[in-house]
Amino acid sequence: MINKKTNAENGTAHNHFGSDTQMTGEIKGKGNYRIDGILEGNLRTSGKVVIGKSGKLFGAVLCAEADISGVFQGNMKVSGMLSLRATAYIEGELEISQLVVEPGANLNAVCKMKKMNVAPPVEEGEKSKTTQ
Repeated sequence: MINKKTNAENGTAHNHFGSDTQMTGEIKGKGNYRIDGILEGNLRTSGKVVIGKSGKLFGAVLCAEADISGVFQGNMKVSGMLSLRATAYIEGELEISQLVVEPGANLNAVCKMKKMNVAPPVEEGEKSKTTQ
């Protein structure tokens, strides 16, 4: 397996902030991030962000996917799916493509959905124009 790239080389590194970790600052990367501690700052990645039950993130997030069981307060842009688990508490502004919310999740945010593959609704008077 001489030519096989490691997870870190191909951008799928897994980064974990344990429950005893508290960090302030800005993080930029290509891999996946799991936060079980506290992060006050910004996180930008082309991978997935997971906030565990004990995790708290206060700041801005830009990522491909997110799965939240803990606390998030701030602005989040997710190019793919955002999953909110039953124990999630979210406050802020969200810009997402897809959203899954389990019963019990607390969502107090302004939410904009982008990149939807669904055509916008057509008004009654416009139907005849589109079907001609």
